[in-house]
Amino acid sequence: MVLSFLCAGCSGDSTDQSGEADKQSFTIGVAQIVDHTSLNTIRDAFKEEMIKLGYPESSMDFQNAANDISNLNSIMQKFDGDKKDIIVAIATPTAQAAANYAKQRPVVFSAVSDPIQAGLLTSMEKPDKGITGTSDEIQVDQILDLALKLHPDMKTLGFLYNPGEANSVSNLAKVKTYCEAKNITLVESAVTTISDVQTNAQVLLTKVDAVFVPNDNTVASAMSALAGEAQKAKVPVYVGADSMVMDGGFATVGIDYVQLGKETARMTDAILSGKKPEELPVVEFKTNLNIYINEKVMQELGISLPDEIKNSDQLQLIK
Repeated sequence: MVLSFLCAGCSGDSTDQSGEADKQSFTIGVAQIVDHTSLNTIRDAFKEEMIKLGYPESSMDFQNAANDISNLNSIMQKFDGDKKDIIVAIATPTAQAAANYAKQRPVVFSAVSDPIQAGLLTSMEKPDKGITGTSDEIQVDQILDLALKLHPDMKTLGFLYNPGEANSVSNLAKVKTYCEAKNITLVESAVTTISDVQTNAQVLLTKVDAVFVPNDNTVASAMSALAGEAQKAKVPVYVGADSMVMDGGFATVGIDYVQLGKETARMTDAILSGKKPEELPVVEFKTNLNIYINEKVMQELGISLPDEIKNSDQLQLIK
C-alpha cells in the first residue's frame, strides 16, 4: 500500500495533483517557412493567446526556415530529437514537413489553404493522420468579384505564384475556372525564389489589367517589391491576405489573421489538455469575411469605391 501511494505521487510529468495538465511543463515547437507579415501575424497572435491560456513563453521554441525546405526538415528533426510535446506548423510547406513526424507527436497546422490537396489529411471533419489545424482557404470568387466591381472592364488578369507551393497551385485552378466563366484572359507568371518576384512582375504588369496573388509565401516575402512595380505601372494587385494589403497590395476579401493565430493556439491547448487531433475538425474561416483595401494605393490608382462597398460593414480601410 505504501509503494502504491508513493508511485501514485510520481506518475505523469505533465499533470498536477488535481489531474489537470501542467502547462508549465510542456514543450512546443513552432515553425514557419519564412518571415513575412502574414505568417508573423499568426505567430505573434498564437504566442499571445498561448500565454493567456497559461503557457509560459519559455515553453515555445520558435524557428524560421528562411524559405528553405532543407532548413524546414532540419527544424523538424530537431523538434523530434528534443521530444517536443507538440509541433505547430505555420503555412503549407511547414505543415508538410511536420507531417512526417505526426506518428511520434501531434501536429497542429495554421494557414494551410487546402489541407487535403497538400496531403495532410483525407477529411476536414475527421483528421486521420495525427494532424489538424486551421485553414485560410482563399475565397477566390469573392476576391475576383470585388475586382470586377472596381474594374468592370478588366479583360486580362495576371497570376503571380510559386508552383512549388501546393496552396498556390490549388488557387490557380480556382482562378482558371473563374476566368473561363467570365471570359477573362489569364496570364500566369511562375517564380521559384523571392528574387524572381520583382523581375517577373515587371514583365507581367505590362500585359494585364490587374494582378492576383494568392497567399503565396514566396511572393508575400517580396510584396513590397511587387507593390513598387505595380505602383509604377498603375496596375492594381489583388491579394489573398489582409497582411499583403498592409504590405502594399490593393485589396482582398478575407479573414483576420490574428483570429487565425488565436484559434490555432486554442486547438494546440485542446490537444495538450488531452484531446487527440482526430477529435478536432479543421477550423475553416469562410464566413464573416472583411473587405480590406489599402487606402494609399487606392488614391494612387485614382479608384473611387462604389457606394455598395463604401457603405459596407465589412469594409476595412488600411492606411
